Amino acid sequence: MDKKEKMKKEISPAKKRERTIVTTSSVGIGGNLLLVGFKAFVGFLTGSISIVSDALNNLSDALSSLITIIGTKLSGKRPDKKHPFGHGRIEYLTSSIIGVLILFAGGLALYESILDIVKYYQGGELSNFDNLAFIIISVAIAVKVGLGTLFRIVGKRVSSDALKASGIDALFDALLSLGTLVGALVTRFAGFYIEGYIGCVIGVFIIRSGIGVLRESVSSIIGDRAEEGLSAKIKAICLAHKEVHGVYDVILNNYGPNKTIGSLHIELDDDTTAKEIHGLCRIIESEIYIATGVITTMGIYASNDSSPEGALIKEKLLEVLKGYPTLLQMHGFYVDSSKKIVTYDLIFDFSDSKVEHHASEICAAMKDAFPEYSFYPILDQDYSD
Repeated sequence: MDKKEKMKKEISPAKKRERTIVTTSSVGIGGNLLLVGFKAFVGFLTGSISIVSDALNNLSDALSSLITIIGTKLSGKRPDKKHPFGHGRIEYLTSSIIGVLILFAGGLALYESILDIVKYYQGGELSNFDNLAFIIISVAIAVKVGLGTLFRIVGKRVSSDALKASGIDALFDALLSLGTLVGALVTRFAGFYIEGYIGCVIGVFIIRSGIGVLRESVSSIIGDRAEEGLSAKIKAICLAHKEVHGVYDVILNNYGPNKTIGSLHIELDDDTTAKEIHGLCRIIESEIYIATGVITTMGIYASNDSSPEGALIKEKLLEVLKGYPTLLQMHGFYVDSSKKIVTYDLIFDFSDSKVEHHASEICAAMKDAFPEYSFYPILDQDYSD
């Protein structure tokens, strides 16, 4: 094996991902800058505000790709003492900046288009489109479809929100460039003004796209619900072990693309030893990491149904809970017979605004049935599927 082949083999998945994003974004920068030059030239030559607006949008796309490269490089920095979870969330900030740029480009296009409409009705002239303009716009449509498709495919493959956002924006651009082409054809062959109105439509669509990108990136920064199916896969891995009777409190925290750290509780028999628990947790944690890439920390719930009294209290609690249709789950049930205390976790649907009231009602019903006991419910959240 020669030196170059050895170096290629030693490249980590994170570095491969970074290189893929940088290469794809560089292609986007080159393609968009070419379109900016061509469109700006044709737009000023013909006096077409919609083509100039389209050129401005392509310039923002080039800047977006540059920001994607910078964000990817920064997010790939190693963890340090101040940021022990790494810098992966910088990519979400990158997407937010791209969203702001798209909004700015859309607002500018809309503003310039409104000015052009006013100018035309105050005595302006129709734009003068020649064959070169039609060719440039047609080429732009083909280029943007190609870039958009490339960005979306690669973005999904490497889990890059910034690339996926750029891909959606590029495909929107292709559609809007098609509108520009239609406007140019109408102006040349029908002889009536439509340029400014198409520019307004372009501006509105760009703004709409920017809002969508911002919404997704801000949602990721706030903390999204776990990816659909991921928590179910983790639960299935746990339940594949006969010792595990239930899996609860699956919390998955995202610290950037492809970096998730989570915690969960598994329910085991009351008489399981600490040594057995230790070995079982190690095995399950390894299986989860190999299958999903998620680093997990595990806690334990005892089934707590080995004593007749505990089983009776649990049976009554489950009966009471049937009267609450918004209740999603009860877990973590524990009876301390010596102190006469019962604790349990309740998860209600997010749509229920009276969870504290329901918890009080449940406590009252249990207190009536077992007056010698005190009941302490813990209101949990529906963090994952």
